[in-house]
Amino acid sequence: MNASLPLIDVGPLLSADSSESAANKCAHEIDSACRQSGFFRITNHGVSRELRERLDELSREFFALNNAEKSKCAMPLAGSAWRGWFGVGDELTSGVPDRKEGLYIGEQLPASDPRVVARTPLHGANLYPQIPAELGACADEWFAAMQHLGAALMRGVALGLQMPADWFAKTIASQPTCLFRIFHYPPVDILRVPQDGISEWGVAEHTDYGLLTILAQDDCGGLQVRMTTNSWLDVPAEPDIFVVNIGDMLDRLTLGRYRSTAHRVKNSSGRERMSYPFFIDPSWDASVEPLPLDGTPPADDVARRWDNTSVQAWTGTYGEYLTAKVSKVFPALFATLK
Repeated sequence: MNASLPLIDVGPLLSADSSESAANKCAHEIDSACRQSGFFRITNHGVSRELRERLDELSREFFALNNAEKSKCAMPLAGSAWRGWFGVGDELTSGVPDRKEGLYIGEQLPASDPRVVARTPLHGANLYPQIPAELGACADEWFAAMQHLGAALMRGVALGLQMPADWFAKTIASQPTCLFRIFHYPPVDILRVPQDGISEWGVAEHTDYGLLTILAQDDCGGLQVRMTTNSWLDVPAEPDIFVVNIGDMLDRLTLGRYRSTAHRVKNSSGRERMSYPFFIDPSWDASVEPLPLDGTPPADDVARRWDNTSVQAWTGTYGEYLTAKVSKVFPALFATLK
């Protein structure tokens, strides 16, 4: 296993002027990374530094507010849309409160949308703070940039699997479920851990649920990727370079050839940490079935999974899978929406 995550220039997937050979080379590198560790870093991603720095500045301004002010856009106010702010310790991983707070964001949908009318979980309007007033518009701009980048990366994944470039767009991700999170990790205070009942981990060991995650982060560090049973890799904190990892549905789609790898976050920097994960998931009503790929897939080793469950054994739609997962992340909120 490599001691560092590969760095891939994804420019050929974004430029209409790129040659077919350049795009295929990029796709081959993505395929290799997905098979080896399920994680890679990307450069030449087309997202401006100015936008990232503006998002970072506005997000820090919001999280510096007191909880009373932040609670004016608290998640329960958004109902089944699951949008808005949650406080430190309100989100759980494996039943233990995480040492982070965040802002949940998704695709803006009008009240007349059939999915909103049906109160489909995670569908609706965003619940943005009034202070700073510019944060909502900036988050929407970031969301659009990530959708564009994500579509290009999915084309690369398809090519790497020897599929047509538009395979995902025409099948299980024709109407992708896109979710965005702004996370704020306060520095770990050793004197208060575990006395306050909150984990020392900003996010404990877990895998992501969907297809791809694109992560932007500040320069604090803290992200770790499980490389072997007893080995964790510290991912460098490079604000201009994004980290990409695959989720459970790509693991399932490839029968484990692509690895949905466990990862975790601990902010030991002594400073506050900001991160910006964007999730590209299958369509809500998609059923993800394994592709007929060449070669013998690896054994369905449940023991390698952080939760000792098999994504290969799952049956149902992606919406059902995601709802089951998120209900464990926010059990109190989920209970009020039943």
